[in-house]
Amino acid sequence: MDAQSPAPVPPPGCPAHNSGGQVPLHGPEFAADPQAYYEYLRHYGPTAPVELAPGVEATLVTDYAAALQLLQDSGAFRKDARRWRAFNEGKVAPDSPVVPLLAYRPNCMFSDGAEHLRLRQAVTDSMARVDSRRLSQRTEQVSNYLIDQFSTRGSADLLGDYAKQLPLFVFNELFGCPADIGDRVLFGISGMFDGVNAEKAAEVLFQAVGELVALKRSKPGEDVASWLMQHEARLTDEEMVHQLALLLAAGTEPLRNLIGNTLHRLLSHDAYAHRGGLIDEAIDDTLWENPPMSNFAPHYPAADMEFAGQKLQAGELVLVSFAAANTGPALAAARQAGSNRAHLAWSAGPHACPSKEPARQITVTAVENLLNQLPDVELAVPEDSLAWRPGPFNRALVALPARFTPVKPVRRPSRSDDRTEAPAREEQSGAARASERGGLWSQFLTWLAR
Repeated sequence: MDAQSPAPVPPPGCPAHNSGGQVPLHGPEFAADPQAYYEYLRHYGPTAPVELAPGVEATLVTDYAAALQLLQDSGAFRKDARRWRAFNEGKVAPDSPVVPLLAYRPNCMFSDGAEHLRLRQAVTDSMARVDSRRLSQRTEQVSNYLIDQFSTRGSADLLGDYAKQLPLFVFNELFGCPADIGDRVLFGISGMFDGVNAEKAAEVLFQAVGELVALKRSKPGEDVASWLMQHEARLTDEEMVHQLALLLAAGTEPLRNLIGNTLHRLLSHDAYAHRGGLIDEAIDDTLWENPPMSNFAPHYPAADMEFAGQKLQAGELVLVSFAAANTGPALAAARQAGSNRAHLAWSAGPHACPSKEPARQITVTAVENLLNQLPDVELAVPEDSLAWRPGPFNRALVALPARFTPVKPVRRPSRSDDRTEAPAREEQSGAARASERGGLWSQFLTWLAR
């Protein structure tokens, strides 16, 4: 920082105030007003020292141009988390709440070079086989089911009752999960991202996905899991488990936040009072200003280097702040003049999100169907009373209470609505037994079969 520049002013309640240490991106203060923290962090320059959890330090890239440079330079910055110096030196506790999302796994997100290309191509090709019509139809059916559960009440938590569940249901359907496996996938992913017994939740998730892989080896179907298995990359069972777990976890958590944050924007901004044709605009504005994954894309310098005026050590943890980069002052004019989709919410470079188009399609369908079913839905509490989940990675509401005129349940779909799901249902003879255990996925399958 220039000697002539005024000292940066930490946001209210910032524990780094006058300490000279890393700025914490965890706790209720950060969750309540992250933009105040990003504004403060910009005083350090394009990068800033942050703390992701107690004792877990990182460098955060807050500048758009610097972020784009990092994301596109796979030679200087690597993704293999086995390079993480602080973790290797024992400076990060293995049971830290951020470790399950940062520790190395043999998937395309944590790989480099030829191995990344092989795994990523298998994922991209398999996701490309998803039929857009089928995806919209499945999303609408899941949406109808979830709305059916609360529509007669006249009130709902649009996060917990809707946005949080819908992506998991849709992905379970696309991946051909039978009832008992789908229930455990829901449990595992939710626990990992909520940080509630995250280690146990990860164990449940990987065991469930392992069983899904074994099932698809013996009885493949018309689903992403089977297509990934049949890909010319010839993934091993271990590789299959880790790619599927990545797709399920990395695909559903950001998507539930995107749906929730878009609904929040539509219900809390007067500009969307007449919401009919503004859903796409609301999604874009959300991705710019309130992206579902606010800080992530972990990278590690391959060697000691200088980057954006900052010295970095080999193996140092470097993250990108999509939220800070998207909202930097220098972008204000450029955003108005250029593309409304030049944001970094989907990341960029060789590790950009492989399923951004399906994610957008799911979000549009989910939001549009909800507004069509509940046309007078509105916030049930003042907007400034809403709480946001603490944590360095997500931008996610705790709840989104809403009220509306009670309506009758929508028509339940029949099996004849779409014949493409038959392979996924061959293994659902135990759905009734699973439903007795109260599994959410089992209950949906029972509803769908009526």
